[in-house]
Amino acid sequence: MQYSSTNRQANHTSFREALLKGQAPDRGLYFPEGLPSFPEGCWQKWKGASYAEIAAEVLGLFLEDEVAPDVLRAICEDAYNFPVPIEHVEEKQYILRLDQGPTASFKDFAARAMARLMSRFIKEEQRKLLILTATSGDTGSAIAHAFYGVEGIEVVVLFPRDEVSNRQRKQMTTLGGNITAIAIDGKFDDCQAFVKQAFADDSLSHVPLSSANSINIGRLLPQMVYYIYTYCQLAQDGEECVISVPCGNFGNVMGGIIAKWMGLPVKRFVIAVNENDEVPRFLQDGEYHKIEPSRNCISNAMNVGHPSNLARLVHLYGGFMDEKGAIHEEPDLQKLRDDLFAVSVTDAETRETIKEAYQ
Repeated sequence: MQYSSTNRQANHTSFREALLKGQAPDRGLYFPEGLPSFPEGCWQKWKGASYAEIAAEVLGLFLEDEVAPDVLRAICEDAYNFPVPIEHVEEKQYILRLDQGPTASFKDFAARAMARLMSRFIKEEQRKLLILTATSGDTGSAIAHAFYGVEGIEVVVLFPRDEVSNRQRKQMTTLGGNITAIAIDGKFDDCQAFVKQAFADDSLSHVPLSSANSINIGRLLPQMVYYIYTYCQLAQDGEECVISVPCGNFGNVMGGIIAKWMGLPVKRFVIAVNENDEVPRFLQDGEYHKIEPSRNCISNAMNVGHPSNLARLVHLYGGFMDEKGAIHEEPDLQKLRDDLFAVSVTDAETRETIKEAYQ
Protein backbone atom coordinates (compact mmCIF):
# COMPACT_ATOMS: atom_id res chain seq x y z
CA MET A 1 0.00 0.00 0.00
CA GLN A 2 1.17 3.50 -0.86
CA TYR A 3 0.58 6.76 1.02
CA SER A 4 0.18 10.32 -0.27
CA SER A 5 0.17 13.75 1.34
CA THR A 6 -3.02 15.71 1.92
CA ASN A 7 -1.14 18.66 0.36
CA ARG A 8 -0.87 16.60 -2.87
CA GLN A 9 2.85 17.15 -3.49
CA ALA A 10 4.29 13.95 -1.98
CA ASN A 11 2.94 10.69 -3.37
CA HIS A 12 3.64 6.94 -3.53
CA THR A 13 5.29 6.61 -0.12
CA SER A 14 5.59 3.29 1.73
CA PHE A 15 4.19 2.83 5.22
CA ARG A 16 7.72 2.52 6.61
CA GLU A 17 8.79 5.82 5.06
CA ALA A 18 5.59 7.62 6.12
CA LEU A 19 5.97 6.31 9.68
CA LEU A 20 9.61 7.30 10.04
CA LYS A 21 9.14 10.73 8.41
CA GLY A 22 6.08 11.60 10.47
CA GLN A 23 5.05 14.54 8.30
CA ALA A 24 5.20 14.73 4.51
CA PRO A 25 7.90 17.01 3.02
CA ASP A 26 5.19 19.32 1.58
CA ARG A 27 3.91 19.87 5.17
CA GLY A 28 0.82 17.77 4.57
CA LEU A 29 -0.26 14.59 6.34
CA TYR A 30 0.16 11.11 4.91
CA PHE A 31 -3.00 9.17 4.06
CA PRO A 32 -3.55 5.84 2.26
CA GLU A 33 -3.91 6.26 -1.49
CA GLY A 34 -6.79 3.80 -1.37
CA LEU A 35 -8.63 2.28 1.58
CA PRO A 36 -8.90 -1.52 1.67
CA SER A 37 -12.16 -3.32 2.43
CA PHE A 38 -12.60 -5.62 5.38
CA PRO A 39 -12.46 -9.32 4.43
CA GLU A 40 -15.79 -11.08 3.94
CA GLY A 41 -17.07 -12.74 7.09
CA CYS A 42 -14.67 -10.86 9.36
CA TRP A 43 -17.29 -9.73 11.88
CA GLN A 44 -18.16 -13.31 12.77
CA LYS A 45 -14.55 -14.47 12.55
CA TRP A 46 -13.34 -11.75 14.91
CA LYS A 47 -16.21 -12.10 17.40
CA GLY A 48 -14.20 -14.39 19.67
CA ALA A 49 -10.75 -13.07 18.75
CA SER A 50 -8.42 -11.27 21.14
CA TYR A 51 -7.67 -7.59 20.76
CA ALA A 52 -4.13 -8.37 19.58
CA GLU A 53 -5.39 -10.84 16.95
CA ILE A 54 -7.78 -8.28 15.47
CA ALA A 55 -5.12 -5.55 15.59
CA ALA A 56 -2.64 -7.71 13.67
CA GLU A 57 -5.16 -8.50 10.93
CA VAL A 58 -6.43 -4.93 10.58
CA LEU A 59 -2.97 -3.33 10.55
CA GLY A 60 -1.82 -6.00 8.11
CA LEU A 61 -4.24 -4.55 5.55
CA PHE A 62 -2.21 -1.31 5.62
CA LEU A 63 1.31 -2.69 6.03
CA GLU A 64 0.89 -5.53 3.50
CA ASP A 65 4.32 -7.10 2.90
CA GLU A 66 6.32 -4.50 4.85
CA VAL A 67 6.04 -6.55 8.06
CA ALA A 68 5.62 -10.33 8.05
CA PRO A 69 2.28 -11.49 9.54
CA ASP A 70 3.93 -13.48 12.34
CA VAL A 71 6.13 -10.52 13.26
CA LEU A 72 3.15 -8.13 13.27
CA ARG A 73 1.20 -10.57 15.43
CA ALA A 74 4.09 -10.68 17.95
CA ILE A 75 4.28 -6.87 17.98
CA CYS A 76 0.55 -6.61 18.72
CA GLU A 77 0.69 -9.31 21.42
CA ASP A 78 3.47 -7.37 23.14
CA ALA A 79 1.80 -3.96 22.72
CA TYR A 80 -1.65 -5.01 23.92
CA ASN A 81 -0.87 -6.96 27.07
CA PHE A 82 -3.60 -5.26 29.13
CA PRO A 83 -7.40 -5.70 29.27
CA VAL A 84 -9.86 -3.79 27.07
CA PRO A 85 -13.12 -3.97 29.07
CA ILE A 86 -16.53 -2.98 27.72
CA GLU A 87 -18.99 -1.81 30.38
CA HIS A 88 -22.74 -2.09 29.98
CA VAL A 89 -24.54 1.17 30.87
CA GLU A 90 -28.15 0.45 29.91
CA GLU A 91 -30.00 -1.26 27.10
CA LYS A 92 -27.84 -1.13 23.95
CA GLN A 93 -25.49 1.45 25.50
CA TYR A 94 -21.91 0.59 26.36
CA ILE A 95 -18.69 2.32 27.35
CA LEU A 96 -15.38 1.10 25.93
CA ARG A 97 -12.72 1.44 28.64
CA LEU A 98 -9.53 2.68 27.01
CA ASP A 99 -7.88 3.60 30.32
CA GLN A 100 -6.30 0.26 31.20
CA GLY A 101 -2.90 0.90 29.59
CA PRO A 102 0.20 2.02 31.52
CA THR A 103 -0.66 5.76 31.44
CA ALA A 104 -4.48 5.38 31.66
CA SER A 105 -4.87 7.15 28.30
CA PHE A 106 -6.49 5.85 25.11
CA LYS A 107 -3.29 6.95 23.38
CA ASP A 108 -1.46 3.98 24.90
CA PHE A 109 -3.11 1.87 22.19
CA ALA A 110 -1.49 3.69 19.29
CA ALA A 111 1.74 4.70 21.04
CA ARG A 112 2.73 1.16 22.03
CA ALA A 113 2.21 -0.30 18.54
CA MET A 114 3.95 2.67 16.96
CA ALA A 115 7.01 2.39 19.24
CA ARG A 116 7.48 -1.27 18.40
CA LEU A 117 7.11 -0.74 14.65
CA MET A 118 9.53 2.19 14.65
CA SER A 119 12.05 0.26 16.74
CA ARG A 120 11.97 -2.65 14.29
CA PHE A 121 12.36 -0.44 11.21
CA ILE A 122 15.32 1.58 12.53
CA LYS A 123 17.12 -1.57 13.67
CA GLU A 124 16.74 -3.04 10.18
CA GLU A 125 18.12 0.17 8.66
CA GLN A 126 20.78 0.65 11.38
CA ARG A 127 19.77 4.26 11.92
CA LYS A 128 18.70 6.55 14.75
CA LEU A 129 15.66 8.75 15.19
CA LEU A 130 14.64 11.87 17.10
CA ILE A 131 10.93 12.03 17.82
CA LEU A 132 9.55 15.52 18.37
CA THR A 133 6.00 15.62 19.64
CA ALA A 134 3.54 18.13 21.09
CA THR A 135 1.02 17.27 23.75
CA SER A 136 -1.97 18.70 25.56
CA GLY A 137 -1.52 15.99 28.17
CA ASP A 138 -2.34 12.45 27.07
CA THR A 139 -0.02 12.08 24.07
CA GLY A 140 3.13 13.09 25.93
CA SER A 141 2.72 10.60 28.75
CA ALA A 142 1.70 7.74 26.44
CA ILE A 143 4.57 8.37 24.01
CA ALA A 144 7.10 8.82 26.81
CA HIS A 145 6.23 5.47 28.36
CA ALA A 146 5.92 3.63 25.04
CA PHE A 147 9.36 4.77 23.82
CA TYR A 148 11.18 4.78 27.17
CA GLY A 149 14.37 2.78 26.85
CA VAL A 150 13.93 2.06 23.11
CA GLU A 151 17.43 1.86 21.66
CA GLY A 152 18.23 4.32 18.88
CA ILE A 153 15.27 6.63 19.54
CA GLU A 154 15.35 9.91 21.46
CA VAL A 155 12.05 11.60 22.34
CA VAL A 156 11.42 15.31 22.97
CA VAL A 157 7.95 16.25 24.24
CA LEU A 158 6.68 19.86 24.19
CA PHE A 159 3.78 20.64 26.52
CA PRO A 160 1.96 23.86 27.58
CA ARG A 161 3.31 24.73 31.03
CA ASP A 162 -0.02 25.63 32.64
CA GLU A 163 -2.40 23.30 30.79
CA VAL A 164 -1.53 19.73 31.77
CA SER A 165 -2.51 17.91 34.94
CA ASN A 166 0.06 17.21 37.65
CA ARG A 167 -0.23 13.49 36.96
CA GLN A 168 0.46 13.98 33.25
CA ARG A 169 3.38 16.30 33.99
CA LYS A 170 4.97 13.70 36.27
CA GLN A 171 4.41 10.92 33.74
CA MET A 172 6.40 12.94 31.18
CA THR A 173 9.09 14.58 33.29
CA THR A 174 10.22 11.85 35.69
CA LEU A 175 11.44 9.18 33.27
CA GLY A 176 14.74 10.65 32.07
CA GLY A 177 16.92 8.46 29.88
CA ASN A 178 15.94 8.91 26.25
CA ILE A 179 12.87 11.02 27.18
CA THR A 180 13.08 14.84 27.44
CA ALA A 181 9.98 16.88 28.32
CA ILE A 182 9.99 20.67 27.84
CA ALA A 183 7.36 23.08 29.20
CA ILE A 184 6.34 25.85 26.79
CA ASP A 185 4.90 29.21 27.84
CA GLY A 186 1.88 28.97 25.57
CA LYS A 187 -0.96 26.77 24.37
CA PHE A 188 -1.01 23.29 22.86
CA ASP A 189 -1.41 24.87 19.43
CA ASP A 190 1.88 26.74 20.01
CA CYS A 191 3.61 23.44 20.83
CA GLN A 192 2.12 21.85 17.73
CA ALA A 193 3.24 24.81 15.61
CA PHE A 194 6.82 24.42 16.88
CA VAL A 195 6.80 20.76 15.87
CA LYS A 196 5.51 21.56 12.38
CA GLN A 197 8.06 24.38 11.99
CA ALA A 198 10.88 22.00 12.89
CA PHE A 199 9.81 19.60 10.14
CA ALA A 200 9.72 22.46 7.62
CA ASP A 201 13.09 23.96 8.70
CA ASP A 202 15.76 23.19 6.07
CA SER A 203 18.51 23.89 8.61
CA LEU A 204 17.32 20.78 10.49
CA SER A 205 17.36 18.54 7.42
CA HIS A 206 20.39 16.67 8.80
CA VAL A 207 18.42 15.68 11.93
CA PRO A 208 16.52 12.36 11.55
CA LEU A 209 13.20 13.81 12.76
CA SER A 210 9.88 12.07 13.17
CA SER A 211 6.70 12.83 15.09
CA ALA A 212 4.52 10.80 17.43
CA ASN A 213 1.50 13.11 17.26
CA SER A 214 -1.48 11.91 15.28
CA ILE A 215 -0.03 13.81 12.32
CA ASN A 216 1.95 10.55 12.00
CA ILE A 217 0.02 7.86 10.13
CA GLY A 218 1.51 5.33 12.55
CA ARG A 219 -0.44 6.95 15.38
CA LEU A 220 -3.66 7.11 13.42
CA LEU A 221 -4.07 3.58 12.04
CA PRO A 222 -3.86 1.64 15.34
CA GLN A 223 -6.72 3.78 16.65
CA MET A 224 -9.05 2.08 14.16
CA VAL A 225 -8.78 -1.21 15.96
CA TYR A 226 -10.79 -0.56 19.11
CA TYR A 227 -13.84 0.48 17.08
CA ILE A 228 -13.68 -2.81 15.20
CA TYR A 229 -13.00 -4.84 18.34
CA THR A 230 -15.98 -3.30 20.14
CA TYR A 231 -18.32 -3.85 17.21
CA CYS A 232 -17.34 -7.51 16.97
CA GLN A 233 -17.95 -8.04 20.70
CA LEU A 234 -21.36 -6.35 20.81
CA ALA A 235 -23.17 -6.18 17.48
CA GLN A 236 -24.93 -8.72 15.32
CA ASP A 237 -23.40 -9.15 11.87
CA GLY A 238 -24.34 -6.10 9.78
CA GLU A 239 -26.14 -4.31 12.63
CA GLU A 240 -25.56 -0.54 12.54
CA CYS A 241 -24.28 1.32 15.58
CA VAL A 242 -23.79 4.92 16.73
CA ILE A 243 -20.46 5.81 18.35
CA SER A 244 -19.82 8.84 20.57
CA VAL A 245 -16.25 10.13 20.81
CA PRO A 246 -14.70 13.08 22.71
CA CYS A 247 -12.40 14.99 20.36
CA GLY A 248 -9.39 17.29 20.52
CA ASN A 249 -6.96 16.85 17.62
CA PHE A 250 -9.43 14.49 15.89
CA GLY A 251 -7.03 11.54 15.56
CA ASN A 252 -9.23 9.29 17.70
CA VAL A 253 -12.46 9.70 15.75
CA MET A 254 -10.53 9.75 12.46
CA GLY A 255 -9.55 6.15 13.11
CA GLY A 256 -13.22 5.26 13.47
CA ILE A 257 -14.21 7.20 10.35
CA ILE A 258 -11.61 5.32 8.30
CA ALA A 259 -13.03 2.04 9.62
CA LYS A 260 -16.52 3.18 8.58
CA TRP A 261 -15.31 3.93 5.05
CA MET A 262 -13.78 0.44 4.93
CA GLY A 263 -17.12 -1.14 5.79
CA LEU A 264 -17.61 -1.00 9.56
CA PRO A 265 -21.41 -0.64 10.01
CA VAL A 266 -21.46 2.72 11.79
CA LYS A 267 -24.57 4.81 11.16
CA ARG A 268 -23.08 7.98 12.64
CA PHE A 269 -20.41 9.38 14.92
CA VAL A 270 -21.42 11.80 17.66
CA ILE A 271 -18.37 13.93 18.39
CA ALA A 272 -18.08 16.08 21.49
CA VAL A 273 -15.63 18.95 21.84
CA ASN A 274 -15.20 21.47 24.64
CA GLU A 275 -15.56 25.22 24.07
CA ASN A 276 -13.02 25.02 21.25
CA ASP A 277 -15.93 24.62 18.85
CA GLU A 278 -14.34 25.24 15.44
CA VAL A 279 -15.48 21.86 14.05
CA PRO A 280 -19.16 22.03 15.11
CA ARG A 281 -19.33 25.52 13.58
CA PHE A 282 -17.66 24.25 10.39
CA LEU A 283 -20.21 21.45 10.03
CA GLN A 284 -23.05 23.87 10.74
CA ASP A 285 -22.23 26.72 8.36
CA GLY A 286 -19.55 25.28 6.05
CA GLU A 287 -16.95 27.90 6.98
CA TYR A 288 -13.84 26.96 8.92
CA HIS A 289 -12.20 29.40 11.33
CA LYS A 290 -9.39 28.40 13.66
CA ILE A 291 -9.58 29.45 17.29
CA GLU A 292 -6.38 31.36 18.09
CA PRO A 293 -5.38 31.07 20.85
CA SER A 294 -7.28 27.98 21.87
CA ARG A 295 -9.71 28.38 24.77
CA ASN A 296 -8.54 27.10 28.13
CA CYS A 297 -11.14 24.59 29.36
CA ILE A 298 -11.09 22.13 32.26
CA SER A 299 -10.93 19.23 29.77
CA ASN A 300 -7.37 20.33 29.04
CA ALA A 301 -6.39 17.46 26.74
CA MET A 302 -9.08 18.68 24.31
CA ASN A 303 -7.93 22.32 24.17
CA VAL A 304 -7.18 22.39 20.44
CA GLY A 305 -8.04 25.41 18.31
CA HIS A 306 -7.00 23.86 14.97
CA PRO A 307 -7.11 20.03 14.85
CA SER A 308 -4.38 18.64 12.61
CA ASN A 309 -6.46 15.68 11.50
CA LEU A 310 -9.11 17.94 10.03
CA ALA A 311 -6.93 18.02 6.89
CA ARG A 312 -7.32 14.23 6.62
CA LEU A 313 -11.07 14.45 7.24
CA VAL A 314 -11.50 17.09 4.52
CA HIS A 315 -9.29 15.02 2.19
CA LEU A 316 -11.32 11.84 2.76
CA TYR A 317 -14.54 13.68 1.92
CA GLY A 318 -13.15 15.04 -1.35
CA GLY A 319 -11.77 18.44 -0.31
CA PHE A 320 -8.39 20.06 0.22
CA MET A 321 -7.29 21.87 3.39
CA ASP A 322 -3.69 23.06 3.70
CA GLU A 323 -1.55 22.90 6.83
CA LYS A 324 -2.64 26.40 7.89
CA GLY A 325 -6.32 25.50 7.87
CA ALA A 326 -7.26 27.21 4.60
CA ILE A 327 -9.77 25.22 2.54
CA HIS A 328 -8.94 25.30 -1.18
CA GLU A 329 -11.52 22.72 -2.28
CA GLU A 330 -14.74 22.11 -0.39
CA PRO A 331 -15.41 18.61 0.93
CA ASP A 332 -18.80 16.94 0.56
CA LEU A 333 -20.40 18.77 3.47
CA GLN A 334 -23.70 16.92 3.22
CA LYS A 335 -21.99 13.54 3.54
CA LEU A 336 -19.90 14.89 6.42
CA ARG A 337 -23.07 16.02 8.18
CA ASP A 338 -24.69 12.64 7.53
CA ASP A 339 -21.72 10.82 9.08
CA LEU A 340 -20.85 13.23 11.91
CA PHE A 341 -22.89 15.08 14.49
CA ALA A 342 -20.74 17.52 16.46
CA VAL A 343 -21.59 19.28 19.71
CA SER A 344 -19.67 21.72 21.91
CA VAL A 345 -19.84 21.16 25.68
CA THR A 346 -19.22 24.01 28.12
CA ASP A 347 -17.21 23.69 31.32
CA ALA A 348 -20.42 24.14 33.31
CA GLU A 349 -22.06 21.25 31.43
CA THR A 350 -18.96 19.12 31.96
CA ARG A 351 -19.01 19.72 35.73
CA GLU A 352 -22.74 19.01 35.94
CA THR A 353 -22.38 15.76 33.98
CA ILE A 354 -19.56 14.59 36.27
CA LYS A 355 -21.80 15.25 39.29
CA GLU A 356 -24.72 13.42 37.70
CA ALA A 357 -22.61 10.39 36.77
CA TYR A 358 -20.55 9.97 39.91
CA GLN A 359 -22.60 11.48 42.76
